[in-house]
This record gives sequence, structure tokens and C-alpha cells, in this order.
Amino acid sequence: MTDPRSKQIASVVAMAAAAFLFFNYFEHLMEAAQVSVVPVWLGTPFVLFLLAIAVAPFIDRTWWEHNYPTVAASLSVIVVAYYVLVLGNVSRLVLSLYEYVSFISLIGSLFVVAGGIHFNLRGKAAPWENVALLGGGALLSNLIGTTGASMLLIRPYLRSNKYRVKGYHVVFFIFIVSNIGGALTPIGDPPLFLGYLKGVPFFWVVTKAWFAWALVLGLLLLLFFAVDKYYFRQVSRKTQSEAIQPETVTFSGLHNVWFLVIIIAAVFVQRPLMLREVLMWSAAMGSYFTTRHEVHKKNEFNFVPLKEVAILFLGIFATMIPALDWLEMNASSLGIETPAQFFWFTGALSSVLDNAPTYLSFLSAAFGLHGYSVENARHMQAILGSVPPESLGLLNPAQPGAAAITGDSWRFVQSISLGAVFFGAMTYIGNGPNFMVKSIAEQTGVHCPTFFGYIVKYSAPILIPIFVIVWLLLF
Repeated sequence: MTDPRSKQIASVVAMAAAAFLFFNYFEHLMEAAQVSVVPVWLGTPFVLFLLAIAVAPFIDRTWWEHNYPTVAASLSVIVVAYYVLVLGNVSRLVLSLYEYVSFISLIGSLFVVAGGIHFNLRGKAAPWENVALLGGGALLSNLIGTTGASMLLIRPYLRSNKYRVKGYHVVFFIFIVSNIGGALTPIGDPPLFLGYLKGVPFFWVVTKAWFAWALVLGLLLLLFFAVDKYYFRQVSRKTQSEAIQPETVTFSGLHNVWFLVIIIAAVFVQRPLMLREVLMWSAAMGSYFTTRHEVHKKNEFNFVPLKEVAILFLGIFATMIPALDWLEMNASSLGIETPAQFFWFTGALSSVLDNAPTYLSFLSAAFGLHGYSVENARHMQAILGSVPPESLGLLNPAQPGAAAITGDSWRFVQSISLGAVFFGAMTYIGNGPNFMVKSIAEQTGVHCPTFFGYIVKYSAPILIPIFVIVWLLLF
């Protein structure tokens, strides 16, 4: 086959077939996966890698852009070698690899399909229209993910406000569409999808998060409207008339909606292993090869952001294994014992680290606090209150000194979920779409806040008081 597209299709099909056979053949290893007793120092690669992600781009962006794959591989090898050669716990590595493949399959397929839909919005940049777009984006992020919704809406949002766009427009977009809006479903934000992979039922999240989601979203939209209305009044009448010119909306690549439906349906597929991921890859491949070149060109679509996310998260998933194991084994000695503490600690780390591995780390700690394992489906049922622990043959508490499961133990999972998703908006590095949105805005000439300006001027004074209200009302 000499046609480049034929070679690309053949490569994807080959990788899908290999992954399908590999994980189904080694399914017994994943079912037998157990946490290991690890030395504290083995968590160093995880800490170093997350620090590198947060700090290195600000020290020397060019060096980081050329060397982050090497950094990821070097630190990952340390952990993988220790688990294979010293602990002999290959099953733990296979399980983590499967979770990574599932995670990046969802993120990647949504990225590709959203890149094939061009949404052009002109006019109607008055405050109410901006509120409607942000609110609609928050709802949409639960259907196509915060990454998909951000990539679909950020350019038309900036174009519709081009006569008066300011940094706060970008900041509130990151708050609402790129983070907090996606708190209702596992599709919405990466941490919740990881929870779904661990056994949290798909619709459990919306039943436990809707009140906090509506409260935070409502307060942010009201505040945005007040700020936007104030600045809208500052511009000249000529600018106002230009900004609210008759609205025209055009779409290109709408056939990709069907591929989005396939991805969403695939999330519910459990067996056989990898069928869910193969369906997602197929949808992404179908979208990419059936979308006209001019649509991708209008969206400035390329695979560079996806490549970066895939490599970085491969390093994160590899290096965080000992951190997760250590948290499970030592949870009772950390002093984090209440849902309120889990909300703030999960949120604090999600602000400066990526919120997906932070979610997993504290979920493991919460299970360890009760003497249970997050890898065990029966333990998940007991924590969430789906069934009494006694009916599963589990002791309550599961281990001497562990916390007993009560009727509201599910609040631990609720607090961790809300903390991870909400606090991902605190910094540019809290969630994957944040930097992507900032980069696109700056390319269009918008002056965005600096890393610390974002925190000092916007996220700390706006989000922290709102999160305190959530804490007081729920935890």
C-alpha cells in the first residue's frame, strides 16, 4: 500500500488488534493485581515528573518541548524496573497500562472528532449572549468532555467578542467550560472517567454532584454577567453596535456528531476488554478521514496537542503507581480522615498538579482509610453504599484500625470528585484544556493573565470563596 492514508489506517487497525489481543490474553493478570509495599523514595519519580510539567515550561519552554518525552521515559523506567525486577508485580503494571489506554482513548477520540466540527458564531457578543454560550458550553462539556467542548467553542467565543475581548473572557471560559462544567458525567472530566474505570457507576456522579455543580456554575455565571456588563458599558456606542450585530451561526462537519454518539455509547461497553476503546478509535479514525481538509484548516487542527498529552500521561500513569500503592497502605496514618479534608486536600493538589492522577491518589487513600482497595469492585460497592459490606463477606472495618463504613461513606468519593474537578480551574496546569485555551487565545491576540496573575487576580479571589460555600453546605 503506497497511499499514505491507507498506511495510517493499517497502522491504527494493527495497534487496535494488538491491544485487543494483549489485554484479553492478560486479563487474569489485571484481575489478580494487588498493591505492593513500596519504599517512600519510589514516589520520587512521580513528584519529579509533576514538578517538571509545572515548572520546566516556565524556565525554558524550548528545552521542555524537545525533551519532555525523554524525561517521561527516564522516570518511568525507574518505576517499571523496580516493579518487575524487585517486586515481581507485573500484574500491577498491566492494570495501570490498561487504565492509561482507556483514558487516552476517550480523550484522544473526543479531541479528533471535535476537531472535525467547525462552529462559526458572529455577532451577539452582549453579556447575556456570552452567559448563554458559557452555560451551554458547561452542559456540552458533560457530553463531549471539557477538552472537546473547549476546542469546539473557544474560537467562536473569541470571534464573537473580538471587538472587546479581554483576559477575563478567557479566564471565565476556563473556569466554566474547561473545568467546572464537566462535573456531572465520567465523560465530562478525566478524573471522573478514571473513577468510572475503577467502578464508580456512570450516573452515580450526577446524582451526587448536581447541587454543587449548579451552585458553583450559577454563581460564576452571575459574576461573569456583572463583570461583562460593566466592561460592556465602558466601550463606545459604535463598538457596542458592532458587538451585537445580527447573529449568524454556521456549522461545518456536522456528520461528526454521529461519531460523537458512537464514542458516548462506547463508554458503556464493558466486555470484552478493549472493545470500548476500539470503538472509540474507529470513531476517531472515521471522523478524521471523512472530514474535509478545509474544516480541519479552519480549526487549525493538528495532532501536536494530543501527542503531548499522550506522552505526558503515559509518564504520569507509570510513575504514579508506587504513590497510589503507598497511599493505600498508609492512608490511616496521613491524618486525612473526613470528606471535608479530602475535598480540600484533593483540590489543593489538583490546583498545581494534574487533577486526574490526584483524583486517583486520594481515591486510593480514602479506600485505604477504610482498609479496602480501590482495585476491588466489591469494595467499591461497599464504599458507595450499593450493598451492605456484610452481604459481600467483608468485615466492617475491613482491617484492624481502619475506619468503619457508615451510611454516608459515599461522601468520601463525592468530596474527592468535586475537589478534583472544581480545583482544576485554579491554575493553568490544573487541567489539560486550560493551557490549550490560553494558547489559542494568545494566538488570536488576546492578552491573557500570566501564570501567577491568573491565580492572584482571578482564581484565588473568585473561586476560593465559592468553594468555601460548597464546603460549608456539603461537608
